[in-house]
Amino acid sequence: MKKVIVKCKLKNRDDFEKKLSEIDMDFTPMYWVHERVFVPRNYQKKSSFPRLILRTEMHAVDRPAKYELQLRRHIEDSGIDIIDTTIIRDYQEAANIVLQLGFEVQNEVSSRRQELTLGKGTKLFLDKVDGVAGYYAKIEAELGDNDKVEEVRREIISTFEQFGQDATTVIEDTYSEQM
Repeated sequence: MKKVIVKCKLKNRDDFEKKLSEIDMDFTPMYWVHERVFVPRNYQKKSSFPRLILRTEMHAVDRPAKYELQLRRHIEDSGIDIIDTTIIRDYQEAANIVLQLGFEVQNEVSSRRQELTLGKGTKLFLDKVDGVAGYYAKIEAELGDNDKVEEVRREIISTFEQFGQDATTVIEDTYSEQM
């Protein structure tokens, strides 16, 4: 799946949420996400190298965790993120396979997350990442066959501006790279 992803550091989380509430948009209940990020041994920042992410989601303590393996690749030239996700049953076995393929752990990222669906294929996430100061908002928009990346990116930034953010708050690094 091809996506355009734009993330910004919030100036003020409460103001951001208040502006969303004023137009009757509310986030889902908070849930916990833990990602173990694997990169190839020759990984270089700002390259189009793939990353493998073993992800755990816990929506409630009385429900089982959800485990998935994501292949993420940011294509620098185009600004597109390619993301493929597979549900896994055995987390430890999946981690062993990833290591045997020659990947190494780059970082582990835990966060508390809320989400909001903005439209078909577009979601807004509100994240509090452990070990990183502040709150972040991230919009992920799926690309259709006829969508132009720069137009979608401008629309996302415009959406952020409607909620009191500006282009100076946009963050290019992943949470893993910020730690």
